[in-house]
Amino acid sequence: MNIGIIDADLISQKNHNFPNLALMKLSGYYKAFGHSVELIFYEDISPNVFFGKRTFDKVFISKVFSDSSVPENILKLPFVEYGGTGFFYDKAPNLPHKIEHHFPDYHLYDKWVSNQIRFKHKEKKHFKYYFDYSIGFTTRGCFRQCEFCVNRNETTVIAHSPLNEFLDVNRKKICLLDDNVLGCGKSWESILLQLQETKKPFQYKQGLDIRILSEKKAKVLSASKYDGDYIFAFDDYEDREIIKDKIRVFKKYMPKKVPKFYIFCAFDRNDKWNSKFWKNDIVEVFERLKILMQHQCIPYLMRYEKWTESPFPELYTSLSSWCNQPSNFKKMSFSQANKHNARITKFKREYPDIVEKYFNEKYKENENK
Repeated sequence: MNIGIIDADLISQKNHNFPNLALMKLSGYYKAFGHSVELIFYEDISPNVFFGKRTFDKVFISKVFSDSSVPENILKLPFVEYGGTGFFYDKAPNLPHKIEHHFPDYHLYDKWVSNQIRFKHKEKKHFKYYFDYSIGFTTRGCFRQCEFCVNRNETTVIAHSPLNEFLDVNRKKICLLDDNVLGCGKSWESILLQLQETKKPFQYKQGLDIRILSEKKAKVLSASKYDGDYIFAFDDYEDREIIKDKIRVFKKYMPKKVPKFYIFCAFDRNDKWNSKFWKNDIVEVFERLKILMQHQCIPYLMRYEKWTESPFPELYTSLSSWCNQPSNFKKMSFSQANKHNARITKFKREYPDIVEKYFNEKYKENENK
């Protein structure tokens, strides 16, 4: 058969820079059985799925992001199969076991990447996850059941794949997509030790759950050849005391490291979305940022899609611009970073108390550095 594969995020998302693991597994599986597999990356997808003179017998479409668009008439074709969180969010069906546990085809994107570099003059470093990383899940699931998460229906973390299932020895680094590896019973330690044994730098791209960081876990992590920043999440202001305590545990074993925290905002757990919520949300963002400043940590602001419905969307945009550039966050207060920003004048006029309390807070450098 001629198999066509469409990464919908590749077509719709600007600055897309991460391969679709499910599609790489599908490609690896079908190539292993002698089928011809081709990544389709044309924006204009015809109803007959003709591209040049080639006809595809079966087409697989996947997307991670819900706002990546795919023409409805394509999805209705009998030889098209589609899936992924972008289509079904928390109800996305799993791949068949034999495909889920098949070695990924790390060359699926080669032609597309080559064209991006050659014809669109993009730098090779933009595509590091296509060239340098083995990608996979060592565990699946999470027990937190956060309302906004694709894992909200899960209740536990289970071991998923051994390293050799996706480890390409010729690739320099490893990227894990686990949701909560530190919550995987007694398996977390053996997984980290196996990763250490590869001698390759590795990272958990989804972040780690600092709320369950113990002295032992911090010690094991500190012995790892970790790639990039240690990333955690500070999604809920109610977790502030345990977050502060666990940051101290982290710093005890890795005093020179500057951890990064995802700061999730603009999500109303009470589903009211009224003016009181929006004000409180802004206050809680600043409170969380203040804690990170005091403990020499850096943020990465992640806005829930409803932030655009806020009475002050410009403020969320300005916060994101400041927070998500570590050099600005470390060197300037929010007020300094927005000295000439007229877009937030309305907020400053309506909430002078918040301005006075938070806008001039600054990152505290580590005196023991």
